Amino acid sequence: MPPIVSLSGVIKEYPLGNLVVRALHGIDLEIDKGEFTVIAGPSGSGKTTLLNLVGCVDVPSEGSVVVDGAHTERMDDQTLTALRLRKIGFIFQSFNLINVLDVRQNVEFPLLLQGGMSAGERSQRVEEMLEKVGLTKYLRHRPNELSGGQRQRVAIARALVTRPAIVLADEPTANLDSVTGGAIIQLMKDLNQYEQTTFIFSTHDHEVMAQARRIVRIGDGRIVDQGTARAAEVDAP
Repeated sequence: MPPIVSLSGVIKEYPLGNLVVRALHGIDLEIDKGEFTVIAGPSGSGKTTLLNLVGCVDVPSEGSVVVDGAHTERMDDQTLTALRLRKIGFIFQSFNLINVLDVRQNVEFPLLLQGGMSAGERSQRVEEMLEKVGLTKYLRHRPNELSGGQRQRVAIARALVTRPAIVLADEPTANLDSVTGGAIIQLMKDLNQYEQTTFIFSTHDHEVMAQARRIVRIGDGRIVDQGTARAAEVDAP
């Protein structure tokens, strides 16, 4: 079976005034379906840029990014948007929930964007996902009425409700205490096992790294190492 994500010779450059800044230098990486993988590295190492390329938010300056068989570097913005809606779920460290919508409406929102489902089908899908993340009692609450951990669970439910092939999580525990963060990671591991969804995290949190099946270390825009969670623990300061 081919990998669900494949990057080959990927270079990403950004203009900065009269200069060109290279954020990624010739990245080669393959991720199989169902992996629970961490992209680890310090701030500014290029891990968020890498996630943006996999998430079809951006395209490489050079090289190839293939997501579930689709060559993203060949796509226009409209096609990239459609691919994101069909195949990818996002979990952000700042949650990015819509404050004027309640929990149920926030989770339903990507299904409305995706289209093709009746109101009854959407309702069933949303309720099933909120039950999985333990938020059935909070359907009518708005984000400002929830704790940080509960809001992150809403964000997880929203990311998974479309049944994406890939879920990308950018520093998902950064704004949570260690106990809540650990519970959130365990929840995603359980969903990964149950749904066989591919999870890719960016983080420099060693507690998160220790839960991964594979750690891809990135530094100065280059992959410097790949290994298991056990190896990451040994290397941790």
